[in-house]
Amino acid sequence: MTSNPVHIVPPQFIEQLAVSADFLSTRDICQLSQSFNTWLKDVFIEHDISDLLSSRAVFVDAILKKLWCQHHLDEYQISLVAVGGYGRAELHPQSDVDILLLTQEDVNLELEEKISSFITQLWDIKLDIGHSVRSIKECLKQAVKEVTVATNLMEMRQIAGSETLTQQLMPLLHEDVFWTSEKFFIAKCKEQEARHQQYRGAAYTLEPNLKANPGGLRDIQTISWVAKRHFSADSLEELVEHNYLYPNEFFELLESQDYLWRMRFALHFVAGRSENRLLFDYQADVAKMMGFGDEGKAPVERMMKRFFRIIARVTELNTMLLQHFEQAIIKKPEQSNVSIINQDFELVDTLINTRNDRIFMRPVKMIELFLIIAQEPGIKGIHSHTIRLMRNARRRLISGLIDYAECRRMFMAIIRHPRGLGLALTLMHRHSILSSYLPLWRNIAGQMQFDLFHAYSVDEHSYRVIKNLHQFSQKEHNHKFPLCSKIVQKIRKPEVLYLGGFFHDIGKGRGGDHAKLGAVDALNFCLSHQMSRHDSKMVAWLVEHHLLMSVTAQRRDINDENVIRTFGEIVRDEAHLNYLYCLTVADMRGTNESLWNNWKANLLEELYFNTLSAFRHGLEKPVETRSKIRENQQQALALLNKTNIDEQKIKALWREFRVDYFLRYSPEQIARQCKYILEHDREKPLVLISPVPYRGGTEVFIFTKEKSDTFANTVSFLVTKKLSIHDAKLISTKTGYSVNTFVVLDSRNKPLRERFYTKEMSQDLVDRLEQVNICELPEPKIARHMKKFKVPLRVNFIKIHSKNRTMIEIVALDRPGLLSNIAQVFQQEKIKIHSAKITTFGEKADDVFTISSAENDALTLLEREALALRLKEEID
Repeated sequence: MTSNPVHIVPPQFIEQLAVSADFLSTRDICQLSQSFNTWLKDVFIEHDISDLLSSRAVFVDAILKKLWCQHHLDEYQISLVAVGGYGRAELHPQSDVDILLLTQEDVNLELEEKISSFITQLWDIKLDIGHSVRSIKECLKQAVKEVTVATNLMEMRQIAGSETLTQQLMPLLHEDVFWTSEKFFIAKCKEQEARHQQYRGAAYTLEPNLKANPGGLRDIQTISWVAKRHFSADSLEELVEHNYLYPNEFFELLESQDYLWRMRFALHFVAGRSENRLLFDYQADVAKMMGFGDEGKAPVERMMKRFFRIIARVTELNTMLLQHFEQAIIKKPEQSNVSIINQDFELVDTLINTRNDRIFMRPVKMIELFLIIAQEPGIKGIHSHTIRLMRNARRRLISGLIDYAECRRMFMAIIRHPRGLGLALTLMHRHSILSSYLPLWRNIAGQMQFDLFHAYSVDEHSYRVIKNLHQFSQKEHNHKFPLCSKIVQKIRKPEVLYLGGFFHDIGKGRGGDHAKLGAVDALNFCLSHQMSRHDSKMVAWLVEHHLLMSVTAQRRDINDENVIRTFGEIVRDEAHLNYLYCLTVADMRGTNESLWNNWKANLLEELYFNTLSAFRHGLEKPVETRSKIRENQQQALALLNKTNIDEQKIKALWREFRVDYFLRYSPEQIARQCKYILEHDREKPLVLISPVPYRGGTEVFIFTKEKSDTFANTVSFLVTKKLSIHDAKLISTKTGYSVNTFVVLDSRNKPLRERFYTKEMSQDLVDRLEQVNICELPEPKIARHMKKFKVPLRVNFIKIHSKNRTMIEIVALDRPGLLSNIAQVFQQEKIKIHSAKITTFGEKADDVFTISSAENDALTLLEREALALRLKEEID
């Protein structure tokens, strides 16, 4: 049974709750609780967090004892027991108060009513009570079935009532028929593994769960629970006595636990409820309460950087100690299968272990360890004994491992090995060897990116990018990204690509252009690692231009030959294009998996093939416009001839179109659109929603009489349907009609699938387009996670080759109705829209439009200034 907690509660709070005192009403207790919480908050900075947690447990104990007597439960053979975190006396400001009411076999109606009245008042005084009413027999029955119940009972603590019942239960919990050490250990390990899987094994997310994330409080508790079951240890300190924990490791665990406790304690006050997720809404206030300051993003970044480093340490200690327990509880050393690798290392079952405790006195051996892991496919992990030795050696390093020539040679051998970026890289990242090797990596470790676009810290993101690149080299993953796999598996020097992944974001957090800073770092690194100057410059070029392809694909018209020519001139040749394409796909996937979709994949692939074609024809010899138009028309006509449509009618229709139409649409699109136009009554708008995904999205095609409100009306309609627009093309005919296409995705970032829904939506859009005026949109609600972000509004005009077009870029906080606001301004200012690229980077919308005046001319300087002013007024 857990002992009673030590506390620092001021006497006046306990005295008012003394059992012998007068009757206290619900209102009295609520007021007292409010005063106590105010005291907790006031002393948060100056007191140890463990004292504050214990103090709240003591205060709640006093409340429960008082109400226990007021409800006359002390007159019955029943026991009030604290379990779970409350049983450990670790009670945060809004934590659940888990209690067990331990009873005799039968509970009569009178006692049942008193228990119900007692629990109801606990709810009335705003305690989040988790309660169960069980006999000793029922407790054991439930505990044997569920390891969670067993764990809670192991931490039980008597609060009030009959001690006899508690004393009868306690010995039974230590019997092997209850939970043997072995079964309990296996169950807790499975429980932890399942919890980690919920977070995909990653702790370095933007809104982490302080309790459940890998490396969080639960991982520390798992160590304690296993120790308690096997050694009957009531504290982590007792593990030092059992030689399972060294004193420095014990203090490290305590320090980590205290930091996580302080964060959670502050989070509860800021959120005003039992909350374990450190949401964006709360981060700034939690950082301020913890003493990091309140000057913008910097305090949050400092707090989160320390948090990420703490959970890395907890994860490592958790791995090491649970492995120690496994060897003590399940597998004895004499049962292990040991094979010699070389004079310094051996294989213990599937874990690599050192044969000499002083091995890491030579730092190069730390890198050799991971080279062996890459070379030996039978190795599945690192032995706990070796982890401990490596941790200690890592902390004794005076300089980075990169300073040793032999380390540099071995590091490059790992990078070049076919399995080097598999398990070896994962373990180097997990055990902070990348930071020990490369001081620049240490700078980005735990570096938060304060936006919704980047889902991970900079080092975790970079690690994921490298893993994505390595995946392209593995034939078993060919089906996922066929083009990337084909390219990487043919590249002669994949290490060039991998190092591009290592360094692409290494310059973040230092101020300035991170791509340019990283390019300098990459060049120096490659040259110092004996790479040729050509390969070194290729890596540096990749780092400097790693954003080029994604920006071009998402914000430019990749069917425009001028765009392809400009892009191709920077890329220079097919080799650079191959490297850049693979790095871009890996980078976009590793930034935020929830934002990666087939639309983006198709855009990148199309840009790749358009540029490849331009290289093979020669950038200096662009495709002749008339030839391109003629080719598209011929192919479209061949498709239309299969539908028995009169060729003369087709050619008559085509005479209505301007040349832009045949340049900006594929032959398949031209054939499909023209077929429906010829069969349609032109008095009504024609709306087609493609049943087959186009570039990974759904194409919405509109042919209607030209009106100034068509774009704005369509956009506002699509917004009400919760569809995101990613691309738009708008072309007017010579006869007063307009041909418009939009590419949309649903709220799950997927193309529309339901034919019934798309058919119904087509008719609704026709009805909308026939309206004279735009219906006003309801006031948009800003999403919860957006409220903490401020994106400075920017309106930029981008230089393009066209004489009668203007390109405008609008950067703003993404919110419902933003695109509708922009569309209405264009309509009011009589601006014609020819194309739109709608891109969202987390909380930031970056929309690019190609526009002209009503007379089809580029905007003058005065017109640009007036439009920019109107947009700023409307959006702000």
